[in-house]
Amino acid sequence: MSRRFAYAIDKRYLPLLVPFGLRGSKDGVTLTDEGSLSATFGFFKIKTPLANVTEAHITRNYRWWTAFGVRGSMVDDGLSFGTNHNAGVCIHFAEKVPSPLRRSGHSALTVTVADLEGLTSALGAGRGEASGASSP
Repeated sequence: MSRRFAYAIDKRYLPLLVPFGLRGSKDGVTLTDEGSLSATFGFFKIKTPLANVTEAHITRNYRWWTAFGVRGSMVDDGLSFGTNHNAGVCIHFAEKVPSPLRRSGHSALTVTVADLEGLTSALGAGRGEASGASSP
């Protein structure tokens, strides 16, 4: 059965999220019966086979001014779908996954879902957390 993981949306920042077309009732991360991971954030979508996921871990304590919306990392080729500055799951891929922001692809995606442990467990990563703060 497919599993959907909704975003944990900090409603104070909805004005920053609305321009991306975020729909709290529909967007999130879905693990399908067909063996794929699909993450949507309004007008943006990432899809890859679950076999392409190599690791997933929880990250916490993002800088609030970098945590919201759809954004590429300034440090590496990661992508973030951010709805809060508290915590998310960083998902790493064996092969880069393309997006409208970067045709060459992304080797990781951070998603700020409500059920952090549930998503990491579903992806086979256990319950480990990354140490220190990370910025999506």
